Amino acid sequence: MKIHFIAIGGSAMHNLAIALHKKGFEVTGSDDEVFEPSKSRLQEYGLLPRQMGWHEDAINEQLDAVILGMHARKDNPELLRAQELGLKIYSYPEYLYEQTKDKQRIVIGGSHGKTSTTAMVMHVLKTLGKDFDYMVGAQLEGFDTMVKLTEAAPVAIFEGDEYLSSPIDLTPKFHWYKPHIAMLTGVAWDHMNVFPTWDNYVSQFTRFADSIEKQGTLIYYADDEVLKAIANTQKQRLEVHPYGALERETIAGKTSVLWEGQAYPMQVFGDHNLENMNGARMICEAMGINSKDFLCAMQSFKGAAKRLQLLNENKESHIYLDFAHSPSKLQATTKAVKKQFEGHNLIAVMELHTFSSLNKDFLPQYRHTMNAADQAVVFYNPDVLTHKRLPSISTEEVRTAFDCEGLMVLTESAALLDWLKQQDYTNTNLLIMTSGNFSGLDLKALAQELI
Repeated sequence: MKIHFIAIGGSAMHNLAIALHKKGFEVTGSDDEVFEPSKSRLQEYGLLPRQMGWHEDAINEQLDAVILGMHARKDNPELLRAQELGLKIYSYPEYLYEQTKDKQRIVIGGSHGKTSTTAMVMHVLKTLGKDFDYMVGAQLEGFDTMVKLTEAAPVAIFEGDEYLSSPIDLTPKFHWYKPHIAMLTGVAWDHMNVFPTWDNYVSQFTRFADSIEKQGTLIYYADDEVLKAIANTQKQRLEVHPYGALERETIAGKTSVLWEGQAYPMQVFGDHNLENMNGARMICEAMGINSKDFLCAMQSFKGAAKRLQLLNENKESHIYLDFAHSPSKLQATTKAVKKQFEGHNLIAVMELHTFSSLNKDFLPQYRHTMNAADQAVVFYNPDVLTHKRLPSISTEEVRTAFDCEGLMVLTESAALLDWLKQQDYTNTNLLIMTSGNFSGLDLKALAQELI
């Protein structure tokens, strides 16, 4: 098979390119710029474009398929040439389905917790020696790539993102996968730039449930009213199973899951992680894995990158990095760290970085989301607003929207860096939450410097 990637440098795209290369496909690709770590990883497999830019002559009738990334535009010259030649053009998720349509497909969707739950299922399957294909939205310990596709694996595990598929395919990604087993973690309005209203956003999850294969299984978070309603409409067509948090105990900052009279010490913590873990347990149970084997395997699970990732610790302090940026994620993560370490102060720092979070109309959704912190700090870079072509917002508007006592709002990374270095971390934890990097801060190096 000869496959060409338009915009091969994306996080998801370059991983799919590597996966197909490993499968034995002839893979080429192009992009106008490729950043690390994509650049080095593509170079390692001989897939890095020899020169940057778009080249019509890369598109010819010998190609079996073209895969189009979100980074490309509708007027991309390679895309126009592929359309002119009548080549089959796939979006990234559409091609994942094409490669796995004869396998059992398991998809984990929801506004939050997708990556963590997918990582849990993958970790357990790998620990138990099961063969499976996968796609997950973060680089996981023990896995070379974020995508794996093979001929032999009977099962495919996918993280089900609701974001759009490509510039010419506005289908939410998770609508493509048609799972046999699906899990939904919750619905909390996100991607306001794509789904401008709550009802429009909710409808994407209704359609996802409709896409589950007949007589399949839907596992859903029991306390989410939207998911309850969706599950009720699917009871005649699917097996539906609600889940909540696993029973556990926390002693001296260490959490153990309690199951049938036995304690299983875990390396992850927090209500949301214990809820996700129970959903992952039910997925594995539907695949024929018993709960004790699941929990034994989970004891070595350290979490996905940037999902309550421990950057550094000493006897007095822990520094965590989390991907949290939406209001529900922010609130859950802040509460989890505060609750885990009773008697410790918590400094919580978050960055407004996404289209939704920087939207003046969306900001009120953040009200009280950082109240669990002893000191809350919000950072945003006004230049990012300009780059995203969004109206400016003032520090006072941010402060009013969060409605959090003592909230600091900073707009310069140097000022944030200076402030963090001045703090006393005795008996104090630091939680850093962002989908960016605070305008270029090396967060891992910073964690080593602070404690």
